[in-house]
Amino acid sequence: MSTTQNEINHPVKKGSFFLENSKSLLFIAGAVIVLIAIYIWYQNVYLKNRAIEASAKMYKAEQYVGVDSLANKAINGDSGYPGFEKIADEYANTKSANLANLYLGGIYLRKGEYKKATEALGKYSETGSPVADPLALGLLGDAYSELKDYKQAATYYKKASEKASNKFTSPMFLKKLGLVYEQLKDYKSAEEAYTKIKAEYPASQEATIIDAYIARATAEAK
Repeated sequence: MSTTQNEINHPVKKGSFFLENSKSLLFIAGAVIVLIAIYIWYQNVYLKNRAIEASAKMYKAEQYVGVDSLANKAINGDSGYPGFEKIADEYANTKSANLANLYLGGIYLRKGEYKKATEALGKYSETGSPVADPLALGLLGDAYSELKDYKQAATYYKKASEKASNKFTSPMFLKKLGLVYEQLKDYKSAEEAYTKIKAEYPASQEATIIDAYIARATAEAK
């Protein structure tokens, strides 16, 4: 039989890639299966158990939220329960850690620690919540506004107003957006933000006084 015919009948011969690397290929295939199993366990068992544990530990810190005198306990915890900082750090990738970052952002804002607020809120990941997601963006706008970084503040207020899309929070964020545009001397954009309140949210509290803001921005834009 000719060499050519032999190659046709036996396409995989000694010295081929597959024969020479068969052990390596089997090892790789086995490793992939193990990694998939580890990933499934990590997602469905490890993270789930950690999420339950974090949620059980965080309730005490949540009780301290809104009480200024207890703000430090909410952040750092007490002798029996961890605070939001520890929850966010030790239980990363859980819903509780994500929520802890949102709480931290709000608390730091109240304490006037605006840089820390941006750091905590920057770690928050969107969840699809029509309340929490726009709130996180709006709080970032507040923090950057206090830091006088009006360009960043405008970015987050705009995102918050679009994400919220309701008559309660959208006009509030639009008004703040207009105010930071005025700080940037972008009066045309400020006028547009104020006018949007009047056009799309006429029943909102902000709409009752927005004509004065529109008139001021319009006058400055000329």
